[in-house]
Formats: sequence, C-alpha cells, structure tokens
Amino acid sequence: MTATVRQLLQTKGSKVYTVPPETTVLEALKQMAAQDIGAVLVTDSSGLRGIFSERDYARKIILMGRMSRDTSVEEVMSSDLVVVGPEATVADCMNLMTQNRVRHLPVLESGRLVGVISIGDVVKAIMTQQELMISELESYITGAR
Repeated sequence: MTATVRQLLQTKGSKVYTVPPETTVLEALKQMAAQDIGAVLVTDSSGLRGIFSERDYARKIILMGRMSRDTSVEEVMSSDLVVVGPEATVADCMNLMTQNRVRHLPVLESGRLVGVISIGDVVKAIMTQQELMISELESYITGAR
C-alpha cells in the first residue's frame, strides 16, 4: 500500500513554520536555526506567498553579495511553488520533487496550508514502505505467518 501525504503528516506532525514577507533574511535564518529546519514558508493574510530556503540564502544572498539584515525574505523567496494535496502519494511527491528540483512541498487542502513535507520525509517514508514489503515477502517465501 502506498502512503499518502495525509498519513505522512499524521506520523511526522503538521507543524508549519512561517514568516511574513517583510521579515529580514537574518530573522528567518535565526528561526530556521532555532527549529533545525531548512526552509520557512512565507505567508500573509492572503495565504501562502512563497518559501525561503537555505538554497535561496546561498544563491540569492551570499553569491549576490547582499546583506541578510537589510534584505526581506520577499525579495529572495521562491514564489513559483510546487504544492501537493493531502491525498497525493509519497511516490507522487518524490516525482514532483525530482522533476522540479525542490526539497520542500507545502501541503494545501481546500486552499488552506495544512503542512509541509521535505525530501527527507519522503525518503524516510519510501524506505519504511520498502522495509515492510521486504519483510512481508520474506515471510511469504519462508511460509512464516
């Protein structure tokens, strides 16, 4: 059986860390470090606006010679988002992440942000599914039930 995003969120939790668009890059980085996460979602009263990740920091701040304390996340966030719904499968997520070269997928249900999953979450879920399948096949082959 293929796990869904909803099941994944039930296991890992649906806590989402967000910042408003005017937050400085430095403040966003502090929050990311404090929570030990690689990205924060950027939201305002109208909903999800973008995502700011370690990759955005490396490519749009460091390499461009910008200052973290003088730049808002809105200026450097990724706004062309790839999102999923809670009924998407883990395999669907892996395909989306690979095709679009993204490491985080916001989860929207009826237009409302309900979670975020990372490439690590997806890989862990796939490994768990494969371990279960191997165990079931071994039991079947050896006749143990």
